[in-house]
Amino acid sequence: MTATIPFTPAVGGRAPSSSPLRLALAPAGAHPALIDGAWWPRSRNLTEQLPALVECLDPLWGRITRIAVSRTFWPVIPGEVPAHGHMVRVGWSNAGQDPHKLLLLSYTFGRWDLLVIPPETEPATAARLMAAATDPSRSLTATGLIHEAERFRAAAEAAADSDSLREAVWDSEGGHDARHLSRTPDGPVTGHVPTAAVGV
Repeated sequence: MTATIPFTPAVGGRAPSSSPLRLALAPAGAHPALIDGAWWPRSRNLTEQLPALVECLDPLWGRITRIAVSRTFWPVIPGEVPAHGHMVRVGWSNAGQDPHKLLLLSYTFGRWDLLVIPPETEPATAARLMAAATDPSRSLTATGLIHEAERFRAAAEAAADSDSLREAVWDSEGGHDARHLSRTPDGPVTGHVPTAAVGV
């Protein structure tokens, strides 16, 4: 599966949340890579965000029993969270784990690594990251993908700034007067050029 999973979890036995899970997984049978997909949580509150992720992945990957995160981007890391009818232990490390990666362990099938897209990421950038994280030819680490997305965004902003500068120069050199141009019946282009008032 390669698209965002339209999964709307129930929270604590209550009605399903109105916010679907934002998750994309690499295609089944894709060659092994450094990451297996991407997760775009809605906040940095792991106690709120992890249960829905586990509830979605348990049927796909087997019962998730442990999750490991980096302390870098999570202000509070709970020791465990209730999810899908069982408790999932949550661990952390300051070193040795990519800060943009979430590690999931299952007794049944093994281990999966997900890119964690920061919650505040703009939708267009998040969509690019999800596509890159699930591309069958993917080869970057989670942090590598984040840096690549930042470079892409910076290049796009620079191009937009350059376009704005060209437009400003065009206007300052009279380009804006082009909207006053008209074509005479014979075909030549004529335009109204404002004349300066001449004082006596």
